[in-house]
Amino acid sequence: MDSNKRMGRFAGLLFLILVITGVFAEFFVRQKLYVSNDFIATTQNIIDNQWLFRLGFVSDLVMSTMFFVYGYVLYLIFKSINKNISLFLFLCAVISVAMFCQNSLNQFAALELLINTDYSEGFIPEQLQVLSIFFQNIHTKGYAVNQIFYGLYLLPLGYMIIKSSIVPKIIGVFLVLGFIGDMIEVFVYFLFPNAESVILDNITLPADVGEFSLCLWFLIMGVRSQKLSN
Repeated sequence: MDSNKRMGRFAGLLFLILVITGVFAEFFVRQKLYVSNDFIATTQNIIDNQWLFRLGFVSDLVMSTMFFVYGYVLYLIFKSINKNISLFLFLCAVISVAMFCQNSLNQFAALELLINTDYSEGFIPEQLQVLSIFFQNIHTKGYAVNQIFYGLYLLPLGYMIIKSSIVPKIIGVFLVLGFIGDMIEVFVYFLFPNAESVILDNITLPADVGEFSLCLWFLIMGVRSQKLSN
């Protein structure tokens, strides 16, 4: 039991670090530097705040690393419930991390184009600004593509929670609903880019509730004895 609790609390700690670094990179870096529909202001912000931009980039890398380890710890926790499904969960995390890290290069390219003097010899400043914004936009779309596998890991995780007594089953329900919401958001993003509604704005809320609830449960309670429900 003590070993289970330690494993669960370690998983909770990993996810907490993941959340903190991810929130910092998104809301305290990208949302601060990027000005909607103003590429001149955005590129100037990046140039003037290079250290903050780099810090956000590194925070994203830390977040992806934590998710990789978190996925493996979840595999260890749930493999006694269903080894194959647990392995599928871990593979979703691995693919998500690989896609995320590769896509992060698009974000860094936005900075590289603006500060590397080698590029200024072949392009005028306005062209470099447009290219920088292009890579930022590709990074955003790559983030949406990555959500397929980030969202997909919620399904096996939620299923195994519902089928076991490791954590409260209601958390598993939220995770499964979160998977559905994430998949809907991805396809709406690409098929209907101008679609707006209150439902779409909050469609990932079940995923957020489920993941944060699981994190808190792991941190406070650890992992219960693993036995299957009928």
